[in-house]
Parts: sequence; structure tokens; C-alpha cells
Amino acid sequence: MVALPSGPEPTHRSDRENLFRATPRLWRALMRVDRAVIALTGRLVITGDVPDDLRGRPLLMAANHIGNLDPLVLIAACRERRISPRFVATGGLFDAPVIGSIMRAGRHVRADRGKASAGEALGKVVNALTEDANPVLVYPEGRLTLEPSMWPERGKTGVARMALAAGTPVIPISQWGAHEAMCYGMVRVESARDLWVLFSSWLRAVVRRPTMRVHFGAPVDLSDLAADRVGDAARARDRIMRAITEGLIPLRVDEPEAPLHHDPTRPVTDKPSPWLSR
Repeated sequence: MVALPSGPEPTHRSDRENLFRATPRLWRALMRVDRAVIALTGRLVITGDVPDDLRGRPLLMAANHIGNLDPLVLIAACRERRISPRFVATGGLFDAPVIGSIMRAGRHVRADRGKASAGEALGKVVNALTEDANPVLVYPEGRLTLEPSMWPERGKTGVARMALAAGTPVIPISQWGAHEAMCYGMVRVESARDLWVLFSSWLRAVVRRPTMRVHFGAPVDLSDLAADRVGDAARARDRIMRAITEGLIPLRVDEPEAPLHHDPTRPVTDKPSPWLSR
């Protein structure tokens, strides 16, 4: 287990509630709205949890990315577990007129894209982990998976570097079903027609009511790895991605080869997931 900084060790439901209520009021209100939207969309099934002894301390959560609506699904699942996640998001969201205010109010973490800003983004996440009791949630893949069967892609080492630099544990989160709630659509939304494609796919999901599953896995053991040792970031990345994949297998036991739901708008690559035994 990764060595943790000293801090409170919540062990009771009241401790969880106190930590949750320390979240900015606006963000808690938006989480309630989000839960209502997900309840309207379909059925949310949550398994696993974040151990009490990791709450209120620096913590990273790493999830697979399967659809446009899955951030809302993750927020709803976290709220049910009395967790207030802070997302690592691109600078464009923070610069948007309304969304930017929400992101800042929720103490989410800005990470601008590009090699030149990678070190700065890493520093921001490490600082964010130590300055706030709420965990930071990251997508290791860096994008919606384009793997042919929607298994996790190889992923990047960014999350691993964050965890090793901050000395924090990582909770793997596996999810399945959110891809049925909204189509992939297009890379960039540039018109009302593009928005309608996404919104109409969500309306169809409201009628179908897909089951959206989220699993909180056991902490990934990175205690033998170091931030300054060559190759350890890749090793940490591999452990995190394998943990996410292992948690995903039972969520899609009826769809091991390919998703039953077909989305004609989703592009695919020719690179199969490296995390499955084939």
C-alpha cells in the first residue's frame, strides 16, 4: 500500500457525510440534479466502494471512458457512495462561459493539452490532491475508447505519474452501459444539428432505460514503484489499466466479445485492448 499523508480517518457514516458536506454547495446541488438525470435515463447499479481509511486523504480515482454521458453516470455513482469527485478536464471547459464557472466552483482541475504543458498539468493535479479532501477522478485513456470491442485502450502514463508524484493510492473504477445512453456523435459539436444527434440518442435511451453499471475496485498497489525510477510510470499505468479491465469483465459478462448495442456513429481503431488474455 502507498504511504499516505497524515490526516483524518473517517470510519463511520457520519464521517463520510461530514466530508461530503464540506464540498462546495453549488457542486452538491448540481450532483443532485445529475442524479435525477441519470435516474430518468436508466437504471444505475453500483458495486464496490472506497474504503473509509482512504477518505479525506489524497486519492486518485481512474475510470474507463466509454461514452459522452459516462461522466454524469460516474458523478451519480460517487454521490450514492457519498463521494464528491473532482475531474481533471481540458482548459477549454474552464474557458466556457457557464461550464467554466461550474468547473471552478466544484474545484475541478484544469489540465491543458500539449507536451509543453504536461509538467504544469501534473503539478496542478499533485497540488489539487493535497489541497482538498475530495478525490480527483481521471480517465487514463485520455479519450472515449475506440477499441473495436470497447475494452480499455492502452492508456497513457499521466495518471500513474500523478499517483507516484503525490504518493497517493488509486481506486480503479470500471463502468459499462453508459455508452447506450448517448451516441458517440462527432468529434466536435459545431451546429444545432450536431447537438440534436446527441440529444435525440439520449431521448431514445430514456425510452429503453439501459442499465448503467459502475464498480469501485480495490486500491491498486503501487508501493514498490517510484516517481523517479525509469519505467515505473509505465508499470504503474499497466497495473491501473489491468485493474480497471478486471473490474469491467463481470459488468459485461453477457457481452464479452462486443457490445450488443450498436452505435453507427462511433469510429473504431484496429488496435485491440492489450489488457485481455486472448
